[in-house]
This record gives sequence, C-alpha cells and structure tokens, in this order.
Amino acid sequence: MTQTDNAALKFELLQSDDFGRYLLRDRNEIIQVLRQLIAKRAMVTAYLSGGRDFLLTAVLAIEDEDLILDVAPDENRNRQAEAAEELICITQIENVKVQFPIPGITSTQFEGAPAFRAPLPDRLLRLQRREYYRLIAPVAHSLICQIPVPAEDGPTNTFEARVLDISGGGVAVIVPPEGVEFKPDTEFTQCQIQLPEIGTVQARLRVRNLFRVTNRNGISMLRAGCEFVDLPERVASVIHRYILKVERDRNSRERRL
Repeated sequence: MTQTDNAALKFELLQSDDFGRYLLRDRNEIIQVLRQLIAKRAMVTAYLSGGRDFLLTAVLAIEDEDLILDVAPDENRNRQAEAAEELICITQIENVKVQFPIPGITSTQFEGAPAFRAPLPDRLLRLQRREYYRLIAPVAHSLICQIPVPAEDGPTNTFEARVLDISGGGVAVIVPPEGVEFKPDTEFTQCQIQLPEIGTVQARLRVRNLFRVTNRNGISMLRAGCEFVDLPERVASVIHRYILKVERDRNSRERRL
C-alpha cells in the first residue's frame, strides 16, 4: 500500500483509551489544523455520503465562518457532491492523517473562480505522528501475530491477526473476525510474531485503540493499535534489526527501478 493509498483510507474511531489524543472538538484547534491544510495546499479526498464515490479537492480558505473548497474538473462529480448530505474529507499533513466531516456543500465563487462553500466541521480526527518509527509490513511477506487466549473451560486458543505495521513500541493488527475481543486496556500475553530471516519475537500486548478502516472500494476492517508492555531490550533490538533490514531491501529495489 502506498502512502497516497493510505492517506485516502476512511478511519472511524470506535474505542480508545484517550479520545482527546485523536478527536478534536475545540473550534480553535480545528481551525488551526484547517489553516495548516491551506498553507500546505494539501490535496483532500472527499467521500460522498456512504458511497465509494469521491471528489479530489483542496481547502482554499476560511471565510465568514465557512470553509471554501476547490471544485473538481468533472462537472458531474461536482453535482453529485452538491447533492450529498455529507462529505468525509481525508488528507494528511507531514504524515499526520487528518479526517473531518462536512454537512453538505453549496456552489460559490472564490477569487473569481468557481468553488464550494461548507460549514466549518464540528469535529476533526487527527492520527498524530507516533513516538516510534512504524514500518508498514511488507505485502510479499505478511507478518502474523499469534495471540493465545485462555479458554474459560479448557485449553488456550490461539488466534492469528495480520500485522499492518510494527515498531519498537507496538503493532497495529487486523482484528480477527471472531473468537477474541479487542477493547482498550485489554492485554494479551505471550504473543508471537515471526519476523522473516530474523526470528520469532514474543511480547505482551495492550490494546490502545480500535478503528474501523474503509478503503475506496468500500471494503472495511477493524484495526487495533497495540503497544508492547515491558518489552525486553533484546526483543526490541530484534524488531529494530528487522525494520532496518526491510527498509534496506526496499531502498535497494527502488534504486534498481
């Protein structure tokens, strides 16, 4: 998955141990982020109400308590956007993902050119830069996290969760469809991840947040962000070595292309 593809994913924050870290509701904080988008001339993907259709736009200005957005070259898509009850706008600033809803748009003029006008959003989701560098797991060699869960009346069941990204601080995984519950502060012990050509690491995981992620094709999944708990230094070193190896291999392939 490229950085551009990742930027266009829709995220719905379902549960978190710290909502305030992700979801802004303060008007001044929201305006500050929107002004960053204007200054960076960030491209925005605006999804139409509940569907797969989207509009590529940009935030042009904040004017008279409203948001001014650029129109698309496709007139038909512009009309669809005007008819939509809500648009979900998705972009990113310096690798920090930003997402906010706007309750409909209307045609206007801005600096002599066609544009859209919309009310300022009342909330804004911001997935901040993490403390640790996170490596997006290679598609060619999928990482699987083995999660043992003790059964109430018998032996331990082991569930497999595909790893989306990994760092020295934790992992993001796709929640298995059934059999195990993920919610903030839940801990799983003796989880194992096989790192190709490096070895197997074992760690305790604590769930920090849960998102529903939807791609442009309308396919959704549950994504759990988990942190490592009391990770031994030797295990952290193995994970770091794996990250360096994958990045080195990626850079080598890009140089050959």
